[in-house]
Amino acid sequence: MMTRILQPKRLIGAAVLAGVAIALSGCGVAAFPVRVTSATAKIVPVAGDVVAYPLDKTADAID
Repeated sequence: MMTRILQPKRLIGAAVLAGVAIALSGCGVAAFPVRVTSATAKIVPVAGDVVAYPLDKTADAID
């Protein structure tokens, strides 16, 4: 029986998949939606900073 050798396309695909997984493994990706929500809340004149404070602390905890 003939041994199966990895095809170049599969090898390149596996390398790209590994690279994407390593790039997205940071916690900044998970904290991004919280930071965007916090920045949006800060636009509100009076209550914006009060609402954004816990969101900032949550994003800091995720990082």
